[in-house]
Amino acid sequence: MEKYMHSRLFSFNNVWVILILVATSAQAQYSEIYQKYKDKHPEASVVCLNQESNLFITLNNGAFDIVQENIEENLYLNEAATQGSQKSINFSSFFEMEDIEASAFNYEDNKYKEVKVSEFTEKDEMGESFYDDTKSINFIYSNLKKGSTSKLKYSQKIKNPRFLTPFYFGDFSPIAQNKFSITADASVNLKFKQFNTEGVNIAFTKQEKRGKIIYTWELKDVKAFDYESQSSTYKNVLPHVVPFIASYQVNGNTVPVLNETRDLYNWYYSLVKDVNQEPADPELIALTKSLTDGLDSNLEKVKAIYYWTQRNIKYIAFEYGLGGFIPREANQVFKKKYGDCKDNSSLLYKMLEIAGLKGHLTWIGTRKIPYSYEEVPTPIVDNHMILSYFDGSDIYYLDATGRNIPIMYPSSFIQGKEALIALDDSNYRIAKVPIIPAEKNSVKDITQLKIEGKQLVGSTKVEVSGYNKIDYIYALGNLNTKSERDNFYNDIFQKGNNKFIAQNILETNKDDYDKNMIVSYKFTIGDYLQQFGDQIFINLNLNKNISQYRTDPNRKRDIEVDYKNYFTFETELLIPQGYQVDYLPESQTFGNDFIKATINYTQLDGKIKYKHTVTCDFLILDLNQQKEVNELIKNVEKAYKEVVTFTKSE
Repeated sequence: MEKYMHSRLFSFNNVWVILILVATSAQAQYSEIYQKYKDKHPEASVVCLNQESNLFITLNNGAFDIVQENIEENLYLNEAATQGSQKSINFSSFFEMEDIEASAFNYEDNKYKEVKVSEFTEKDEMGESFYDDTKSINFIYSNLKKGSTSKLKYSQKIKNPRFLTPFYFGDFSPIAQNKFSITADASVNLKFKQFNTEGVNIAFTKQEKRGKIIYTWELKDVKAFDYESQSSTYKNVLPHVVPFIASYQVNGNTVPVLNETRDLYNWYYSLVKDVNQEPADPELIALTKSLTDGLDSNLEKVKAIYYWTQRNIKYIAFEYGLGGFIPREANQVFKKKYGDCKDNSSLLYKMLEIAGLKGHLTWIGTRKIPYSYEEVPTPIVDNHMILSYFDGSDIYYLDATGRNIPIMYPSSFIQGKEALIALDDSNYRIAKVPIIPAEKNSVKDITQLKIEGKQLVGSTKVEVSGYNKIDYIYALGNLNTKSERDNFYNDIFQKGNNKFIAQNILETNKDDYDKNMIVSYKFTIGDYLQQFGDQIFINLNLNKNISQYRTDPNRKRDIEVDYKNYFTFETELLIPQGYQVDYLPESQTFGNDFIKATINYTQLDGKIKYKHTVTCDFLILDLNQQKEVNELIKNVEKAYKEVVTFTKSE
């Protein structure tokens, strides 16, 4: 027995020795830097050890030579490292690729061993409806795995001095070290705008050295940026610097580049001033006259031209070189029946001119660009072109790249944005696009309802206006069969429960830009009402619409919607024969600065009349505002539980 115990103990000790050796070996296969950042960011898949961009601006006899060198070093913290093996870098005629080096480093035998990337593949980047001169360099890091690192270094030549790009001190992964520097000739006057840097400890230095001025920004230990659906642009969150060349000195003279909005406008106008100089195509003249003949007002003529362009010119984006800024000739767009935003604006401009009217080419940024023209007078402030039309003091913002947009409505994605409107070769106007009130984007649901056996049976007429109508028509345009259409309407109009079935669906005014769309249908709802003895219980809150605006209490970002909204649900329920109302819920009103709701019950002429309204008067809610809205929704949802009670008459 003693011998046996000694043997067991010896074996047990050997096992521990082996386990310790294995553990030590496993520990040794990862570097100290891996252990450091794995402990620091246990949930991360990758940490950027160094994100660096160095910009060199040289002036030679009034001509710029601008080179940007970029360095990216990553550390991979788990088995998802292989997903980071494939890399792609975009470039274009404005950002020419010069040099590129890339290596993977795998930790073996207590040191990192370098494996250089030897094969780089170039390809065009084209989408189905977007064509530009963007190309990409593609490559693969060799054998990346948990604990590996990679290093990428490349340089690009920036061909136009107006196209300096922002530097972001953050990404979707943690960043250990950020560095951005600009080395410029002293004769170059630079400006910088910082965004989202309040409370961020960015170290900035400026020094002069041998006729150069060196600007440097550094920031360490930046947490990962968390993406959340429906958040506003990352440009509203990530700290970043926007550099731009304001002017430069040459031969004792100051030459403006982008010192103010006027400089940007002068450059923009120089690109469009010679467009549409050729005579209009006779067919285009004939078409324009056929569209406008017999119309009394100028606005009606503009509307006819605008709607024809929306219906007949397909949107395809082309951005080759300066073609991304210069509209094509109207005659060309008319013949091909397609174009990008600038081309559509060019055609609209020419057709209005044929009709004896004046349109104005207009540059504008979508809501994904948060800058004003005063803050950042550079091409990054806008990304879209439309046509503006003045009718007295009113401005109409015509965007023919969309479909089914009434003339009174701007595209939803430019609401609240600044528009840079061309007046002539030296004058412009900056106007703010209005935000469409909630009541103009309405869904009004009027329902007649009765109880038949254990079912609810009814008919509904829904009137849809504004951006809601545009969205409905867009969605319907992707449906090819009656069955798909019926399923769509059963989904968006569902009442009560999932046993709602809509039938005999009829659409009115769907293709009329200026009239509200009307959808009528009959329906049944099974297993909805409750009956116990002599009592019937029914919840008339068939559409609990407000609940869709509740946000996750753990959300970290603001939330953005496409447009303000207004909903009305009016229901008349026929009191069942032989029954009387035993309980009718009280009417209630709820409201704050962002959302309002009412629920009203009345009894009249043998019917229960129910009305529920919801007004969503916001485009963006920050975290505190979301809490306010969530609290209001919680109170409304309590009211949603109220039921009408009927009791058999004596």
